[in-house]
Amino acid sequence: MGRRAALLSGVVALVTAATLTGSAGATPAAAQDCGGGSYQAEAVRNGNVWSGPGYSGSDMLSAVRAAVDSLPAGRTSKARVVVRGSGEMPANRSLDVPSYTVLDFCGTVDVAGSVGANHAPIRTQNTTAVEIQNLTMTGAPYFGIFVRNATDVRLGQIDLRLSGGLGIRIDNHANRDVRTRDVRIDNVYVSGTDNHGVETYGVDGLTIGTVTARDTAYSGLLLNDTINATVQRVDGEGTGEGTGYAAFRMANRNGRVGDSYPTNIRVGEVIARGGGRGIFCVSESGGAVIDRITLSNTGNNAILIENCYNVNLAAQSGTVSGGGEIRLAARSEFPNNRDITLQNLTVTNSSIRESPCGTNVVYRNLTLNNSSRDTCS
Repeated sequence: MGRRAALLSGVVALVTAATLTGSAGATPAAAQDCGGGSYQAEAVRNGNVWSGPGYSGSDMLSAVRAAVDSLPAGRTSKARVVVRGSGEMPANRSLDVPSYTVLDFCGTVDVAGSVGANHAPIRTQNTTAVEIQNLTMTGAPYFGIFVRNATDVRLGQIDLRLSGGLGIRIDNHANRDVRTRDVRIDNVYVSGTDNHGVETYGVDGLTIGTVTARDTAYSGLLLNDTINATVQRVDGEGTGEGTGYAAFRMANRNGRVGDSYPTNIRVGEVIARGGGRGIFCVSESGGAVIDRITLSNTGNNAILIENCYNVNLAAQSGTVSGGGEIRLAARSEFPNNRDITLQNLTVTNSSIRESPCGTNVVYRNLTLNNSSRDTCS
């Protein structure tokens, strides 16, 4: 693990009263609003003392938990907790967030100590209508935020400057017959993980604004077995250095709806500088269109499409400069690539190679500068 990031000072943002009505479509406010508006409970640090309803002491987690526990039981609309101040939470304990709860952290959570498997400073499982409006985190958690078998989850402005762990994990692994549904992440910055930046598994209905990933050990954004997803931008630098992971990766039948691959994964832009791969689609994934691509000096493949179906790359525009080749490949245990379109790309100091030949692979409007092409069509 890298050096522990320093605690960030100052206040981070919060939401206006208009977002606190508990409606599923409420939009988290921008970071500069942290702590404003109405709330139902708060945890506050004064000097070295944390206070929450019925609690006063040195433990941040206990104060925040007291504030959450003070909210009305059995509620069916959202209630909001504001956390004012920076402090430390242990890596082997979790704040379990119940349904219809909004949390707003105006300060920094520093995660310390030995990690506990599946623990996260912020964890919610088998819940509905949970919102984290603002969160800044340092340290080395197992997960920074962990969501499992939940519906209607909103993550607003999330800043994870870590020295280990995985940033955000959202899955359905308590009951894989029921997908986690209706998840939105407005903006996340994640750095320094020894795993992925943001990872989903078994999600239906995912909306992401921007994932900015810096020096994550594995992927910046990894979608597994996720359907009906829209991502505005993935911006990766140094993601998956020395590995086969990518700034943006799709795996484990991502985009598969029933037995087919209708277009249901839509990505506005993928940027990758250095690191491992830029874009990687693998293990029977697909149903995806990426509008704009800017990849430079990746240490592994700039793009690897391996056993994927109905994938449209650079639907609007793209550049690949230096780094590893653009490769269409296949493993023998899965059906070969099918219905792949690579278009509108300017490729400089690199190469394009297809082996073995896929089915209905289309290359269109490609400009090759000091680059070679070895494809089947």
